[in-house]
Amino acid sequence: MKLTTIAVSSLLACAFASGSAFADPKLPGTEAGFSSVQIMQQGEPAQLHWVSVEDIAKSLEGKPPMAVGFDIDDTVLFSSPGFYRGQQQFSPNGYSYLKSQQFWDKMNCEWEKFSLPKDVGQKLITMHQKRGDSIFFITGRTGSKCEISTQYLKDTFGIEKMNKVIFAGSSKTEYTKTKYIKANNIKMYYGDSDGDVISARNAGAEGIRIMRNSASSYKPVPQNGIYGEKIVKDSQY
Repeated sequence: MKLTTIAVSSLLACAFASGSAFADPKLPGTEAGFSSVQIMQQGEPAQLHWVSVEDIAKSLEGKPPMAVGFDIDDTVLFSSPGFYRGQQQFSPNGYSYLKSQQFWDKMNCEWEKFSLPKDVGQKLITMHQKRGDSIFFITGRTGSKCEISTQYLKDTFGIEKMNKVIFAGSSKTEYTKTKYIKANNIKMYYGDSDGDVISARNAGAEGIRIMRNSASSYKPVPQNGIYGEKIVKDSQY
């Protein structure tokens, strides 16, 4: 399934501000950053550290298989349909649904099937599987007693040796993903948020930015490149 321009355009009308969905501590940027909206309008700023999937594959030539990690929402899946549905059902006039275990149970156990796979997720996962790398998914979502995300990701991206999804939760005072990145000896971690980049660095891994699609329900859209990190080209799709 491909996240088409039509799908993005139709969902853009449904996008809602949910900056508190996956809160992380705030760390000031060290470089000028650009949102995916600005990049789509103005083109790719030359001062940012752009890489393609092919560039990453080339940089890994001759290196033994390793563990790599991925965030889920807005990194490998465009999951805004489920979040939009959750707001309509649990808090149509606000964002309290993000603190509701009922919502997370619906999202993790049922509504994941409405998430659209991103092209960049398929390309990166295919490349890493070809190398023999172990793939982990670490999400900032609140966990549930049940979940279909592991099987959905396995089937959607054709993952041969699937590790169970890690639900790290979120915190405004702690980078919750760091300990899981470190515990699984992950060397590269892909994510769309500032917290993903910093979580990886705090664990001694390389954090690589995936651009968040401008139609995402998770607002505000991040400023890509504010930590001088590598950014995957065309990764908003």
